[in-house]
Amino acid sequence: MAGSLGYAERLSWRDDLGGQLGDPELSEADGASLDGKVRALIELVKNARSKGGAIVHTGAGISTSTGIPDFRGPNGIWTAQRNGGAIPKASCAFFLARPSATHMALVALREAGYVRFLVSCNVDCLHLRSGYPRECLAELHGNCFAERCERCEREYVRDFEMPSVGFKRTGRACGEAGCGGRLRDQVLDWEDALPPKELKLAEKHSRDAPLALVLGSSLQITPSCDLPLKTVRAGGDLVIVNLQATPKDKKASGAF
Repeated sequence: MAGSLGYAERLSWRDDLGGQLGDPELSEADGASLDGKVRALIELVKNARSKGGAIVHTGAGISTSTGIPDFRGPNGIWTAQRNGGAIPKASCAFFLARPSATHMALVALREAGYVRFLVSCNVDCLHLRSGYPRECLAELHGNCFAERCERCEREYVRDFEMPSVGFKRTGRACGEAGCGGRLRDQVLDWEDALPPKELKLAEKHSRDAPLALVLGSSLQITPSCDLPLKTVRAGGDLVIVNLQATPKDKKASGAF
């Protein structure tokens, strides 16, 4: 069952989408090279566990296997927009998408003490559906399936997608006793500021973590793209796992 990415269509129009679009996807030259990098990453993750765990930054690339297109890949949403094409269809209806192996691995790694905090720029709700705890997650660009009370700030995660972006009122009221405040969607539009509480947490854990692990992100949208560098500046390591080159690759540790 295919589905449109409604939230992408609801964003305000923007000619300048920032950064590179449609760059070629890369692959390892041989299996031995990949195996060596995997082993090196394992050691970094083990070392990070002894120092409180790594911070992980995730982007659209970890959700493509669930049927949700990315943004900047050769067939990505913004790439198609720049080329004058229609927004790609998801191969699975957005509300039916289920967490990938990557999402589930992150849950297990956190439970085992290898990951301390997760920062995501995805709005697909798949981290929460995977069982990753909300208090250990910063959703910097929001969540298509969440709405929040403008009065008491209680968050509601639904099984249906919000019909708007940009923190607009959804027409529902808070169910918290004695509150009754209006609920608003939780997806940023282009000009909206990142949620300050979540950004503050992301910055703190980025400074404190011994390792920043970037998964499926081209690291091109500020200010979220600069968070992994806070780990590097504090003396930690940076590993980037992504099919396309990123502007931060030269800051990555070792041969990554």
